[in-house]
Amino acid sequence: MTAPPRLPAGRRRTTALLTIAVPTLLVAGAAGLTLTWRAQLPDPVAIHWGPGGADGFASLEVFAGLTVVGVVAMSGLMYALTVLLGGQAVTRRVLHAAAVWSGAFLAGVLITTVSAQRGLADASAAEPGDAAMAWALVTATVLAGLVAALTPGDESRPAAGPVPGDAPRVALGAGEHAVWVREVGRRTAVPAAAAALVFAVVIGAISGLWWFAGVLGVVLAALLVTVLRWTVTVDATGLTARSLLRRPSLRVPIDEVEHAAVVEVDPLREFGGWGLRIGRDGRTGVVLRRGTAIEVHRGGGAVVVVTAPDAATGAALLNTFAARRGAGATPAP
Repeated sequence: MTAPPRLPAGRRRTTALLTIAVPTLLVAGAAGLTLTWRAQLPDPVAIHWGPGGADGFASLEVFAGLTVVGVVAMSGLMYALTVLLGGQAVTRRVLHAAAVWSGAFLAGVLITTVSAQRGLADASAAEPGDAAMAWALVTATVLAGLVAALTPGDESRPAAGPVPGDAPRVALGAGEHAVWVREVGRRTAVPAAAAALVFAVVIGAISGLWWFAGVLGVVLAALLVTVLRWTVTVDATGLTARSLLRRPSLRVPIDEVEHAAVVEVDPLREFGGWGLRIGRDGRTGVVLRRGTAIEVHRGGGAVVVVTAPDAATGAALLNTFAARRGAGATPAP
């Protein structure tokens, strides 16, 4: 396996803005706002709640400072990962969204936690403000989605040469066309969503933050159903994988296909889990099952992996259309 393509130099300014500047500004603004409330707050302030009420306390400065440090550390990690692995737009979208989500959510937690204690003499009397934290979760998720949508896509990176002669193909006549479609992930989506709802109930029962737990459960369940149900299509235009709501999606245009092969994939060992993933070796994957997958080598050294039943036919058909491109054939519309 060749080394994963790194972030193109022309994208680094955008990545620095979205992974470092935006999250840092969000949390710094939240910290600055809470510090203006210092005279209205107990000292120390409550920073954690258990079933019996507030059970963790710290000075406002320590609470705000630790939140800022946590966001800055996460931002630095997301920037470094994007530089090392961000050769494909789908990878950048995931990492940019993760950085902004972390900054927005932790900024929201800081503001809602501290604002609930304004005017109190003793922080132990503070309520956790779970409805406000639920709004912080929703806001962070919406912002992350917007950042993912606004992240620039890839520049065209045509294949460097023709499809190798030993790459598998489908026997199609010169004027024949075919489409290969598979739906994957249906069996895993519903149990995963149910597990997210159970997790939310447990969080609510332990913490008493029922508003927050309810919104958390709905958001997690919706995200899991979306990213664990995909439709994979191979046709004369290339390979396309679309999630249930069509976003996120992954596309490899036919003019970027160097060749496709069938590989065996272990989601946990190679990608750290299931869904839209970034592999340890820099491959981008829609990984929903253990077993066969289409591995597409793109121009510029990028590699995409999509698990699916009958992956051999999908890979062979993709090679067939890519070889026609090399022969000067015009893909069907």
